[in-house]
Amino acid sequence: MARIAITAQGTTMQSQVDPRFGRARHFIVVDTQSGDFTAYDNQVNANAMQGAGIQAGRKVVELGVVGLITGHIGPKAFDTLQAGGVQVYSGASGTVEDAFKAFESGQLEPVKNADVSGHWT
Repeated sequence: MARIAITAQGTTMQSQVDPRFGRARHFIVVDTQSGDFTAYDNQVNANAMQGAGIQAGRKVVELGVVGLITGHIGPKAFDTLQAGGVQVYSGASGTVEDAFKAFESGQLEPVKNADVSGHWT
C-alpha cells in the first residue's frame, strides 16, 4: 500500500489544493491503490509563528506517506521531507482530486529543490 499526501484547503477530494505547504489548512492522505482518503488538520502548524514548514514536514513524514503534492514548498520543509524519504511534487493546483489524477497519470514530476524561499505566505 502506497500513500500520498496532498495539501488542501478543505477536507474532501473536491477541496482546492492549498498552494502553501507549511501553512496548508489540511493534508489529505490518499491510498494510491484503493483511492480511500483521510484528512488531517494542520492548524497547529498553519498558525505557528515560525517553523511551520519544518513542523508540517515532520507531521507528513509521521503519516507514513511516500510522496507529497503541493503548490509550493520552501527549503527547510523540502529538506525535512527529503530526510524523511518523502518525494515532493510541487506546482499542483485545482482540486485535490485533480492533483491526485495528475500524479497517477504521471503528469507531476518530483522536484529536486524548493521552489520558494523560506517564510513565503
